[in-house]
Amino acid sequence: MPVKPRFALLVCSLVMATGVFAQTRLNGAGATFPYPIYSKWFNEYHNQHPDIEINYQSIGSGGGIRQVTAGTVDFGASDGPMTDQQLADAHFKLFHIPTVLGADVPAYNVPGVTQSLHFTPEVLAGIFLGKITSWNDPQITKANPGANLPNQSIVVVHRSDGSGTTYIWTDYLSKVSSEWNSSVGKGTSVKWPVGLGAKGNEGVAGMIRQVEGSFGYVELIYALQNNITYGDVKNSSGAWVKASIESTTAAAASVKNMPADFRVSITNPPGKDAYPIASFTWLLIPAQSKDPAKGKIITDFLSWMLDKGETMVTQLNYAPLPQSVAEKERAVIKLIH
Repeated sequence: MPVKPRFALLVCSLVMATGVFAQTRLNGAGATFPYPIYSKWFNEYHNQHPDIEINYQSIGSGGGIRQVTAGTVDFGASDGPMTDQQLADAHFKLFHIPTVLGADVPAYNVPGVTQSLHFTPEVLAGIFLGKITSWNDPQITKANPGANLPNQSIVVVHRSDGSGTTYIWTDYLSKVSSEWNSSVGKGTSVKWPVGLGAKGNEGVAGMIRQVEGSFGYVELIYALQNNITYGDVKNSSGAWVKASIESTTAAAASVKNMPADFRVSITNPPGKDAYPIASFTWLLIPAQSKDPAKGKIITDFLSWMLDKGETMVTQLNYAPLPQSVAEKERAVIKLIH
């Protein structure tokens, strides 16, 4: 009789060992902007495929681009599309796969001010150029009649790491301010005229929460998760718009002809309902994986993302992909192996 339990235990051990050895682990790194939804997706996908684990490091878009280019990860992620030079430096074909849309919001911590402030493009550029330095500056008070704005210095907070969130913010400022465009420009990292740096959306959100008088930019979900007040922005149609799923979706609707490589900017779009500081975010996928088995997993995950994952995004205040973009992606996914 004792033999049977021992045999059963041996079989069980072999099954468990086989499961461990059969597990495939994919590694990715990059943008903090979509980290909350990526964490949810990778966890859900693992629950449905216990033999597959997708590990993602939220290190910023700049780091994601560097690591996928160096081949140290299976995929990267960025909120700012790679430049032609960066794609050339990779020496292998990389696809930009849009995943969701999100928004950068102007977040602040001003004592005594709890309402949603209004920010014009000129004020946003002026603050980050170091030309508007006090919360009761006439340009801010003019846009916010009745707000009890104090005579307090503005503590500017920006990202210290290479960041797609920064790319979106500076891409917008470059479109609405000729001075910003000529003196600072756009990029995942720029030479900031003023301000304190913090790492990741998490770091910027944390600093804004802690420092009175602070002002910075974070992805919408980080403002919501940290209970940080954020303002409305005047868009290109002259309307005050607050970041939301609906206003981000309206910004995406401005893209009439999506480029074949999906590298597109939707900041400062037309449309009275469109939020002006929004963007797609992309997974950076090698066209050919070093490991064919991993390539197959990546294509399966991407199809799952479009079929199942997109239904989860609004729970975390991201906007889902337009259907037209999702259909174009399906054709590209077939080219990955």
